[in-house]
This record gives sequence, C-alpha cells and structure tokens, in this order.
Amino acid sequence: MISLKRAAVLAALFLFSAVCAIAQDVTLSSRDGKVELSGTLLGFNGEFYRVQTDFGELTVDGSGVSCVGPGCPNLQDFVAEVEMSGSATMGAVLMPALVNAYAQRNGYSVVRQDVDPTRFVLLLTRNDTGKLAARFGFRASNTDEGFADLLADEADIVMALREIRPQERINARDAGIGDLTGPNRSRVLALDAVVPVVAAGNPVKSISPLKLAEVFAGRIKNWKDLGGPDAPIELHLPVASSGLVQAIEDQVMTPAKMSLVQDAVRHAVPEDIADAVAKDTLALGITSFAERRNTKVLTLGGTCGFSLDAARRTIKTEDYPLTAPMFLYFPARRLPRVAREFLAFTRGPGAQNVIRRAGFVDQAPEEIPIEQQGNRFANAITVAGPEISLEELQRMNATLSPMARLTTSFRFEAGSIRLDAQSRSNVQQLARSLEQGQYDARQLLFVGFSDGQGAAKPNRDIALRRAEAVQRAVEAAAVTANLERVDLGVDAFGEAMPMACDDTSWGRQANRRVEVWVR
Repeated sequence: MISLKRAAVLAALFLFSAVCAIAQDVTLSSRDGKVELSGTLLGFNGEFYRVQTDFGELTVDGSGVSCVGPGCPNLQDFVAEVEMSGSATMGAVLMPALVNAYAQRNGYSVVRQDVDPTRFVLLLTRNDTGKLAARFGFRASNTDEGFADLLADEADIVMALREIRPQERINARDAGIGDLTGPNRSRVLALDAVVPVVAAGNPVKSISPLKLAEVFAGRIKNWKDLGGPDAPIELHLPVASSGLVQAIEDQVMTPAKMSLVQDAVRHAVPEDIADAVAKDTLALGITSFAERRNTKVLTLGGTCGFSLDAARRTIKTEDYPLTAPMFLYFPARRLPRVAREFLAFTRGPGAQNVIRRAGFVDQAPEEIPIEQQGNRFANAITVAGPEISLEELQRMNATLSPMARLTTSFRFEAGSIRLDAQSRSNVQQLARSLEQGQYDARQLLFVGFSDGQGAAKPNRDIALRRAEAVQRAVEAAAVTANLERVDLGVDAFGEAMPMACDDTSWGRQANRRVEVWVR
C-alpha cells in the first residue's frame, strides 16, 4: 500500500504533470485536489483501488480519494469479485459447499450460474436488501492451471492439491505477486490422502510403499508378485496435469527414485478411477481417500509387521504416510472484505463440519485417549531391545498414560529440519487455539520421537531438539495468548514408539515426529 503523500513525492520525482497528459483509465484525486494519480484500474475491492501506473502497481485507500474516468467502479452498487482457480477436486464440491455455508450464516442467498464444463459462478445476494453483494467465480480444472491463472491475473486464489513448485514460485515473484511460500500467502484448507485401491473381490489386502512404487513404475506387472492370482495388473491413474497425480509422484514415486509408467489408464477426475477399479478385480488404482467410493483401500504394510491404514484420524495425525494437504494460495494483495471474511470462516468449527460432510478430513483437533490408540504401545514393546531399556518404556508409559494425544502432530520434510506443509499449518492452528484460551489451566506436552537409524541416545537428543523447536514455533505464532495460563513442556522418547518399519524412507519419515499430548 502506498500513502497519497508518498504518491506525491513520486509524482514530483518523475515529472508527474507530464505523465498525466497521457490518457488513462482512471484518475484518483485526494479530497483537497492537491494530489492526483492516474493509471489503469486493475481492481477495486470495496476499500482499496489497485492501479497500474508508470511507477508500478500501487494500492490506494479509497476512503481518501475520488475516482474519475471510464474505469471507475460504481460505489453505490459495488459487487465484490473473487476468482478461484485450480483443483477440480476442491472446486467442484468442497469450495462451493463452504461458500454456501458462509452465505447461510451471514445473511446471503446463493445462486449458481454455470458458464462451461469447468467454470461456474456463485452469486451472493443480501437477504435484507435484495442487492447483489459478491460474485465468486470458479474455474475447476487442475492445480497447474490454477497457478497459471494467478500469474495471468485471472485468479485471486489458487486451489491446489500440492505445494507450489520452485519454478512457479520464481514466476510469481517475477510477476510481482510476491513470495507465495511466505507468511500468510498459503494455508491448508483440508486434508486428503493418496490411497491404493482395488475391487472388493480382489484377494490382496496390503502392499508395501516400495512395491506400490514398483508396480506403477512398471517393474511389477503380475498380481502373483503381490500375493494375488497369476494375472496382469491393470493400472489406473489421474491425468498427468492433475494435482493428485503430482502428489502421487511426490509421495509415492520420488522417494523410491522411480517414475510413473506411461501406459496406465488415465482418468480426468478421481471418482472415475474408483468406478473403473471397482468393476475390475484385476485393476489397481491410486486415487484420493475422499474419492475411494466402493473400492477396497489397501493397507500399507512393511517387513517388520507394522501396518498403516488410511482413516480420518491417521490422516489428520499424518500417521498414514501418504497424506495430501489441500492448499489455498493467495497473492500479495488485499482481497475484498467478503473474501477475507469467507477465508476466516473456513478456519472455524462450522467449516470443519462442512469439510467432513464433503468427504475430506478436517483440521479440528481431537483428543485421543490411550485406550483408543490401537497397538502403539504394543509396538513399543515389540521393538524394545538393548538400546531401549525397560526403564525408558516404563517412563514413557507413566508420562503419557494419564494424558490424551492430540491429532495435531508435527513432521518434517525429508532430509530437513523444516516442518512439512501440514505441520506448518498445524503451528498456526494450535497457536490460534492457545490465543482463544482453549487450553487454559491444562498441560500441553510436546513429545519428540525419531526413527531407529543410529544409536538410541543421539536419536532421543534429536527428537528432544525437534520438540523444543516446535514449542518455540507455536509460542511465537501465539502472539496474543497468555501462555502463563498453560503448562507447556517438552519430552522425548526417541525411537521407543515407532509407527512404521524403519527399512524404508516412508517408514522413517512416519517415525520422525513431534506429538502433542494434553491433560
């Protein structure tokens, strides 16, 4: 944003009087008429003008200026416009459901207008005045197209099934949109997961992540190599441009250093994968958890006997290793008030209910008592050895048994001390809960765990440092919280409670985590 005083200085330095002679769309004048700024109107959000001038793109507070020119908006009947583009999975069902829930809560009625197979508009009209207040435009195609539309100034919000790619980040900076990986430039809206699916009649029940990659790399082609019949495997995948297939590449293929085969049957939307697989007992597909439909989801297994099932809680905690966050990305410009209010609504409990009803996994924290945590403590006993003493297991049991585990967990990017995308969002979510006093007079314990590679004591030390780092990040984000009302602490048990086998990168990634326990 730039003040009018600053605009006046720029005008003087660049011979503004000469520039004004050039025909422009709008001219913004201060109330006293002493300062004028001319340019092409890029947008007006009801509060601020965004103008392309000879000095670059400027944002000016509309309360202090008058607008003259053919491009000036109608201030009496202003209609906020918000354009969203990207993932069809998000745009077809989830986002419209959230807009409708926001409208119902805030006194709007909603009318949908379809433009073409990928484009539609939701019109929000105030119930008290009958006036059109906002226009939410959607282009539900794929994540690549969403980022392309943002760069072309044809979208305000990107709906993405993956994190932004490095080249897209560079392109955004070059286009003046800002750093889309910076603070408040993105957020996780909901959670999904990448799941391998077969028909209900297929005898195979589980597959290791490595074998899953080998199948979709074309190295395993017969069901007998997976414990099934002697028959070829028919592969089904999303189209190459979809965010879901890019999530599959990132989470399934890249860790195994393999690439997807070219001859798999490709589908434009995830539900088509499930429908095709459900009809063919020799088919194997990878789709999203939300669109698994009537298929059977294979358990991810390992050589050590541990298994990981995709379920709402295991996705929320990232105990299931192929979790796929659903992102919203925003440019470095001010959105209309109705858009900001809508985005604030999507963080609240009402929106979490909508997310669950739409079939996706919400981010509302849940407390899981010990008795509902399955075989986690049994696994700890199973892998106990010379480096994990009975005394340490007893200490872990004594520390955690009186507490409940929060579904809010923290994991790190492979080979990095940087939190992964879902965990960065969890920092903000837990910080907001602290600011709202949800854990006042309670104890929160950040507990670090590690994989089993290397000696036990260094692993515990690393896990403790990670727990301390997460606590610092949450405290720093909880700006308005009174942390004296909460008993915050850290502990670590290293490799004492594995979630998965340590013989693969997927398993080690699942085991390196910081959990939050509450009492």
